[in-house]
Amino acid sequence: MGCQTHSHGWGDRPDGLNKNARLTLQGRFLLVERLTQQGWTVAQAAQAGGLSTSRAYHWLARYHGGGAAALADRGPAPQRCRNRTSAARVAAIGGLRRQRLSGPAIAKQLAMPVSTVGKVLRRLGIGKLAALEPKPAVVRYQRERPGELIHIDVKKLGRVQAVGHRITGDPRDRRRMRAGNTCMSASMRPRPWLIARCWLTSARTARLHFSTWR
Repeated sequence: MGCQTHSHGWGDRPDGLNKNARLTLQGRFLLVERLTQQGWTVAQAAQAGGLSTSRAYHWLARYHGGGAAALADRGPAPQRCRNRTSAARVAAIGGLRRQRLSGPAIAKQLAMPVSTVGKVLRRLGIGKLAALEPKPAVVRYQRERPGELIHIDVKKLGRVQAVGHRITGDPRDRRRMRAGNTCMSASMRPRPWLIARCWLTSARTARLHFSTWR
């Protein structure tokens, strides 16, 4: 940790190349080929490529140090960091976190900055204590044999035999007409799918009707 990285045109292009780069990968290959095989001077190759002499020396040194693969773009992260947190410290932070210690408590015990401990925890994927909990098993709608599970739905509906008091305006019609209720019951069985409907007098009768249905 401890090393700050800054973006200078990276990530703006879908191919990952730096948008501010003077030469593409093929342009760097051509530059190196002119210097190593065609006998061009560094000044001539730099002028033809539209870059400075020092930058041409830079790409030539990269080629001599790592071959053609070294001419590709590198990320903005530093190659070396003197203040990088050691692997032993990272392991200690992870071990204390698994003992359910908070970030400030770990930083106090190891005498480290809280921000550094927080970055290490996030990098390890345990920035939150909930990440230490085992993930619950996925509950799937799956049965071993067809017909093991039957869905029953009962809906109570009121009977209508005549025009009510809301139409006639006579409150006595509400008391005289007690038609009662009826129940529409539907049952569904998965795999193979089978649906049945019936009209019954009560919800209890509907449940009893389908209790032995397979």
